[in-house]
Amino acid sequence: MSLMPDPAFEQRVGAVRRFSRFYTREIGLLQAGFLNSPFSLTQARVLYELSRHKERTASELASELGLDHGYLSRILRGFADDGLIDRERSKDDGRQVVLSLTTKGRKAFAPIDARSQRDAGALLGKLSSEDQQRMVNAMSTIEALVGYEEKQARSYSLRPHRPGDMGWVVERHGVLYGAEYGWDASIEALTAEIVAAFLKNFDPAREKCWIAEIGGEPVGSVFIVKEKDNVARLRLLIVDPKARGLGIGHRLVEECIRFSREAGYRKITLWTHAVLKAARVIYQQAGFKLTEEWVHDDFGKPEPAETWELKL
Repeated sequence: MSLMPDPAFEQRVGAVRRFSRFYTREIGLLQAGFLNSPFSLTQARVLYELSRHKERTASELASELGLDHGYLSRILRGFADDGLIDRERSKDDGRQVVLSLTTKGRKAFAPIDARSQRDAGALLGKLSSEDQQRMVNAMSTIEALVGYEEKQARSYSLRPHRPGDMGWVVERHGVLYGAEYGWDASIEALTAEIVAAFLKNFDPAREKCWIAEIGGEPVGSVFIVKEKDNVARLRLLIVDPKARGLGIGHRLVEECIRFSREAGYRKITLWTHAVLKAARVIYQQAGFKLTEEWVHDDFGKPEPAETWELKL
């Protein structure tokens, strides 16, 4: 016995297909060459993934992009023939071939990356600041809903900081807060000052940085630093958008609380902003209390700021 079709569901399916047709045309996916380049969309995406990592294996690329191994192999063979990539045997696993972009490959991808950035800016530039944020929020909602099962299947790990991590922390704060909240370069400067002081004055018995990573790639961070003998300060909690929804922010804050208790602190304090709604929920659920509110314009625009505290 067949089920009767659901008219409301069929309408929603039609709406999804209509949006897909609109958006593929709007961002130029119907062109013969992606962004007026000699590469297809898939080829450009492979180049993008290789540009983000020093080294990558074909298996990792196939998994991340959901590509058939044979199809990907043909793309990579063409890249190698054109001198765009290097292929070497992995030192850790001789069965794996490690891929990396050559100088020629990076030069070939650079105009595509620049054009993509420019076109995305032009798309947003048609809108007011408020509508830009609405659009970004809507996209984040789609990503979170459609990618839920994929995210649930991904695992992450936490580790202490190591050389190179602080550059990632500074870069992510500058890029994400600029894109998502319109803050200027002052947030990047302040983050650089904080991590520099952390490294210079690091006391491992009473201070710690945790880096969350997926597949060896940093996706989140948080710091506990000494404020006073009995007060710790939680700083620089951030989770990359591609890793949101996995509970990383909650886990990072839990680790801060556990470490602070073991280190003998009696209280944790932190500075945040009303606009950082996800972080505020994490703090509230962990037991932090809002103790102070004020407004500043340190990041190029007025922002309601807050102090939250947790008694240990």
